Amino acid sequence: MTEDVALPLGALPELAPASGLPRRRRVAGLALGLLLPVALTAALLELGSAVGLAGDALVLMLAVVVTALVGGLWAAVVCALLGSTLLNYWFIPPVRTFQIGEPHNYWTVVAFVLVGLLVSTVVHRAASTATAAARAAAEARTLSDVAKATLRGEDALPTLLEHMRRAFGMTSASLLRRDPAGSERWQVVAARGPEAPREPALADVQLPAGDDLVIALCGRPLSPSDRAILGAFAAQAQALLERDELARAAAVAARLEASERLRDALLAAVGHDLRTPLASATAAVTSLRSRDVTWSEDEREELLATADESLSRLASLVSDLLDLSRLRAGVLSVLRQTLWLDELVPPVLDELGPDAAEVVVDLPEDLPPVVGDAALVMRVLVNVVGNALRHAPANAAPPRVTGRQSGDRVELHVVDHGAGVPARDRERIFSPFQRLGDTDNTAGLGIGLALSRGLVEAMGGTLEASDTPNGGLTMVLALPTATGTAAAVAPGTSPEPAPGPAPGPAPGPAPGPVPGGRP
Repeated sequence: MTEDVALPLGALPELAPASGLPRRRRVAGLALGLLLPVALTAALLELGSAVGLAGDALVLMLAVVVTALVGGLWAAVVCALLGSTLLNYWFIPPVRTFQIGEPHNYWTVVAFVLVGLLVSTVVHRAASTATAAARAAAEARTLSDVAKATLRGEDALPTLLEHMRRAFGMTSASLLRRDPAGSERWQVVAARGPEAPREPALADVQLPAGDDLVIALCGRPLSPSDRAILGAFAAQAQALLERDELARAAAVAARLEASERLRDALLAAVGHDLRTPLASATAAVTSLRSRDVTWSEDEREELLATADESLSRLASLVSDLLDLSRLRAGVLSVLRQTLWLDELVPPVLDELGPDAAEVVVDLPEDLPPVVGDAALVMRVLVNVVGNALRHAPANAAPPRVTGRQSGDRVELHVVDHGAGVPARDRERIFSPFQRLGDTDNTAGLGIGLALSRGLVEAMGGTLEASDTPNGGLTMVLALPTATGTAAAVAPGTSPEPAPGPAPGPAPGPAPGPVPGGRP
């Protein structure tokens, strides 16, 4: 899967216990239920008879309510029992005894205990309800986040395990699959946390997540209510795993389909583009060898020129195919040389023949040198400038070659004023075996721009297409400058040629020595 956007784990609170208040509040409430009645009794004794028995009972009842708010039911029960005992001992006559002299004081003590228990129960239920609501909200938010990640197509399985680990306060979590090779062996599909369990027997909690799938958690045992929400996580994990496997299968199928399309395109192109020059060369050579016809010297020269041109075209097509395959395999050798582009353009125009005489070259004199392979740069320029010449209308301005420095790169612009290329097709023209419109069977294999971009990228540069003002297409060739740069070449390249044949300029009239530097 592609790029993975992490879910908002920082916003997810740890799930509270399913029953009652957290343990730390229950402990604090118990301590308060023991200390607060004693402290209030001491204060009331200091006040003496100014408060009265009813006031004493209400003050101690207040202690029960506060304890219930902090520690829940059982802390309030302890506080109520202790408060009623202190009330009886210190404030109900006869004082400092556990005897009750007047019968109506019995009802005072009983009412105190009953009211304390009722208040404690109400407060405890309210706290439990609030805790359960917070727990349900946390569970819903967690499952909602994971569901959103699934709908967005993210690879959310590892993130789901991290949610699970943090939500239940676990140290580590793993999704395990039974190894088909052995029923006692397990494979780790995804894991989160230190020392994640590699088999269910090593985990504190194990939960089936489908056929031969188990979620294993380490940290603490879980209550039945925790296991219920963990079951929802398990179902989601199973769905995510199935989605990822289907996505991988679809990607493999897409690659196979693309490979089939590429093969079909290659066969279709080769069927015409390689067969035509081969047939022409074969016909010319067969005619020359024929003894039934006597050829004049001019006719022989014409047949030899036809054979030579056809074989040169055939060699160029085969060379392009081989270089494209070497680029895709990452084994094309690229030299790192200091080059001046103004020295490379004239030999390129000479190679393109008389038609290139109209090309306007306008390069600044202070254009800095670049780092690249001279032969490859010339080969790219031959293709790009040749395309500009072929697509330039007869009544339009001639193609123009300009240059400029842009940051740490030098850009060479090959501008034509032809029909241009729609924005939606600009990337497609750099795909192998693609010709604009896919209808012209005389335009060659359609790998020229794909090979040109590959060669430029192998030298650490870029080749892009953009609009020409007032109509047309501008090809922008950018290479790293040689001044103050350690130009990086693509993987599979090296500063020296690798053993074996290295790609050279496109077939055609030799331009003479390849420019590579200035004295």
